[in-house]
Amino acid sequence: MTRRLGAWSAGALVVASMVGSGAFTVSGVALAELGEPGPVLLAWAVGGAIATAGALCYGALGQRLPLSGGEYALLSRAVSPLAGFLAGWVSLIAGFSAPLALAALGLQAYFDAALGRAAGRPWLGALAIGVCALAHAASTRFGVGAQNAAVALKLAGIAAFIAVGVAAGEGGSLSQALRWPARFDAGAFALSIVWVSFAYSGWNAASYVASELREPARLSRSLVGATALVTLAYLALNAVILGAAPPAALAGRAEIGAVAAEALGGAPLRQALSALVGFALLTSISSLLMAGPRVYAQMADDGLLPRFLRSRAAAPRAAIALQALLALGLSAASDFAELLGYAGFLLSLSSAATVLALMRLRAREDARRVPLPGWPWLPAAFVAATSASALALVWREPFVLALGAATLAPALPVYYLMTRTRARGRGRLRTAQPVPDRDALGRADEGRLRVRGRSR
Repeated sequence: MTRRLGAWSAGALVVASMVGSGAFTVSGVALAELGEPGPVLLAWAVGGAIATAGALCYGALGQRLPLSGGEYALLSRAVSPLAGFLAGWVSLIAGFSAPLALAALGLQAYFDAALGRAAGRPWLGALAIGVCALAHAASTRFGVGAQNAAVALKLAGIAAFIAVGVAAGEGGSLSQALRWPARFDAGAFALSIVWVSFAYSGWNAASYVASELREPARLSRSLVGATALVTLAYLALNAVILGAAPPAALAGRAEIGAVAAEALGGAPLRQALSALVGFALLTSISSLLMAGPRVYAQMADDGLLPRFLRSRAAAPRAAIALQALLALGLSAASDFAELLGYAGFLLSLSSAATVLALMRLRAREDARRVPLPGWPWLPAAFVAATSASALALVWREPFVLALGAATLAPALPVYYLMTRTRARGRGRLRTAQPVPDRDALGRADEGRLRVRGRSR
């Protein structure tokens, strides 16, 4: 496989994946639960700390196993083929299709807000998914170059809005954003962490294309640096949004950024922010369609999904088409709040399982092979935080557990059907191989891990 992605491209992919629908929508849902802006802003800070811890863990695991495919590839090698398949299945439905659908819904909400009209069907989001799918299917190189430029423009736009918001806001705006309720609801706060964590969920995006990085040893730097940058941007952005208008005007609104912008600068600022959010959501859709289909193409290469999803060209076109169709179906059949809880719950479980795999691998090998600062407290804290927030969500919204079980229920029959077919046709699955010994694969470039039997 050609290693065409540099550290900047990997970091840009992370930023593009993270700054999407959640950045401009989650605070409205969280504010409806928590009542005052202070706990919402604290949830963004805690979510950023959790995401940074996860980025450090994934960076260490990806440095040991620089394979494309994210949780699917990592769990397949570090735990078992079945664990990897379940993670890949979650990625197919909740990891990429649901965020794509949320981005489409958010794009439509902000488009309607810009025009000052009632919410309509997400035709604009559907169009964006289709255009981005065609772009990535046509040219990987075009997608990477365009995305790097888009990320720079998106960050500049967010910085400009923060500056305008600070200048336009009254002196008490920050104090309003820090207002605390008379009674703190710990359950609602834990629930908000799930939603906020979804907004941060792209922090692991570079691990989905790790085998395409020119310098896999710098994966951790790309993940952590991009996550820290986005955390600072999120805190500043949401401090401006939450301080712009009374909580009653913001609570429960998916287009909370547009409401805040109008309170700060009237219709012109609302329209300008809506354009910025539309651009941010478009780049998020692009990055999701760049990273996600590579998981399913790899699963097809390994004999765990139908062969037509394999990547026979530079871009996994069939997998891109499947991803786009699933996202379109979810955006048409679900509302924003339901999708947010569903995706956040399953992604929390998947990332916690991956960090547990890191802990298992580190226990079997020495620190030099799996370098991780803060061992063992950092990964343990990440697993505890993500698991606790997922349990809090189930406690308050039991239907999420039913949706998660319904998502995973077909996975086992598909897995055993595909493994039996693979065993009859070509022998043992490649994903069943033991964790490779990286030191034996070359002294000059430790990042060039070649998995035996893998073909593209």
